[in-house]
Amino acid sequence: MAGKLIKMLFIVPLAILGMLLFAFIGGEIVLHLWNWLMPPLFGWHELNFWQALGLLALCRILFGGFGWHRARGFRFNGGMGGRFGRMSPEERDRFRQSVREHCRQAVREHLGGASDPKPDQP
Repeated sequence: MAGKLIKMLFIVPLAILGMLLFAFIGGEIVLHLWNWLMPPLFGWHELNFWQALGLLALCRILFGGFGWHRARGFRFNGGMGGRFGRMSPEERDRFRQSVREHCRQAVREHLGGASDPKPDQP
């Protein structure tokens, strides 16, 4: 029990120091990139460190989250890939045909019925 307490007393300050160092370095990178690019390109004003840190936090919230969510993306190792793999060849052909028809209809609606796309020939 005492070993865990000593370990925690060593790890917690290092973790806090690491987070502060990461925030400082990130803020400095944003500060220098902004002040190097934005004023000459767009005529925007330069940032100070706290504004750059706020911009970094805002971008992290809007675009990066906080790291506790799973990676998103379409993967074939579960969902649709598993369903498609369990279909018989006839079911796969019917599914492909229905997707083609759906896409053709969407294109026709998008183009306003101007022209029908050429049918696929196997």
